[in-house]
Amino acid sequence: MPHPPTAIQTAQAPQAIGPYSQGMWSGPWLFLSAQIPLDPKSGELCTGDVAAQTVQVMDNLGAVLGATGIGFPQVVKTTLYLVDMADFAVVNTVYARYLQPPYPARSTVGVAALPRGARVAIDAVAWVPE
Repeated sequence: MPHPPTAIQTAQAPQAIGPYSQGMWSGPWLFLSAQIPLDPKSGELCTGDVAAQTVQVMDNLGAVLGATGIGFPQVVKTTLYLVDMADFAVVNTVYARYLQPPYPARSTVGVAALPRGARVAIDAVAWVPE
């Protein structure tokens, strides 16, 4: 039976800072909103360099995935948003620690700015097995 569209919400990831859900589960697909490096407990931007920010982003994505009982192996597509494309190599190194082959499809986009002054944001699409 198909899974009806359902908003995903977990206290283990930052609460939405606008009119959106952390994720939407519809059928076999989970669409995760872009995460920025907010600490889920304080709601504040994590301190540190772009590597530390990427760790927080990936941890946040992992928490939303976990709220549906899946993890990074089910991710099929991601989009990385970088304020400075010079950060690509560092972000890529951290990102690779969370994923394993076969890697998801991915796009990387340079942006002028991100909410709260973040340097990196990542969204994802995952397949949820029945």
